[in-house]
Amino acid sequence: MTSGPMPLAAPDPTATPVPSPCISVCRMDARTGLCEGCFRTIDEIARWSALPDGERRAVWRAIAVRRAAAAAARMPEAGRPSVP
Repeated sequence: MTSGPMPLAAPDPTATPVPSPCISVCRMDARTGLCEGCFRTIDEIARWSALPDGERRAVWRAIAVRRAAAAAARMPEAGRPSVP
């Protein structure tokens, strides 16, 4: 994934309706299968408008995990030089 604008923070867990994580950076990463802007799968994007709030919150939780994994992958391990 490329660096760019990061999605908004996860919504208030009691917010209704649950806001979309879309930040208008709509490019699918062929390697990960995730949108580079919002970290959703194409299926999650396509189904978003029909998902009930509980499932939307589950997508937000998955996004948080994916963002953390992407951030960890960009950080060089302690004590090891980064490779340009």
